[in-house]
Amino acid sequence: MSSAERHHKPVKFSPDLFDRWEGGEDPETVSQAAHSSAWAILSQGRENRDPEVTARLVEFTDRYGLDAIAEMWAEAPGVSLPGALWRIYALRDTVRRNPGTVGRYYELGQGSAQVSRVVAGVADPPAAEELCRTVDAILTGAYTGEFDVALERFAAFCRVVALGQAAAADRNDVAVHPAGTAAGARASEFFTAPGSSRRGARMTRASRRLVTTAEELESAASAWRHGQLD
Repeated sequence: MSSAERHHKPVKFSPDLFDRWEGGEDPETVSQAAHSSAWAILSQGRENRDPEVTARLVEFTDRYGLDAIAEMWAEAPGVSLPGALWRIYALRDTVRRNPGTVGRYYELGQGSAQVSRVVAGVADPPAAEELCRTVDAILTGAYTGEFDVALERFAAFCRVVALGQAAAADRNDVAVHPAGTAAGARASEFFTAPGSSRRGARMTRASRRLVTTAEELESAASAWRHGQLD
């Protein structure tokens, strides 16, 4: 790549970047647009050295909403560049919208996932502000550091939260059917509303989805290292 190609004028990273591809109803066109836009954004982000451009990339969904990238990337396979980018942006958005809840799940899960806890790199205790800073730092690293490492850190984060969410689901079940245990008493600390079987089932399903997301991000990181992430 020539110097002229590397040192281009940074784009503004607005939703207009996604409007250059038309024909969204055709699956092949959508797939091509997803991959093209993902590579364009990642390449431009990793080639620039302007912290302000990187910050705009990291904060893209804060400015324009998650829907700005959902239509383009949400249906992409998990082990693909657009699929991986969608997952890490969606995770960041979820954390920033619900830092207290995610922090409680993380705190519940970290004792059972020491390796993932270290890889994710969240300080203890996982306070709301710390979680937001960490996910921003991980996403920043996707553009300024090793992309596969960023994917693996997000995967590790998912595994810890998933374990905590599964534990919270168990506590919810105890709250629904109390047995006079200490766990039943502690359940009220995490849920202000009465427990319900359906709520526990939803949390269990969400936990399993997070594990799947972690597995996809780990596979994407491996594919990136081998030059096979398309």
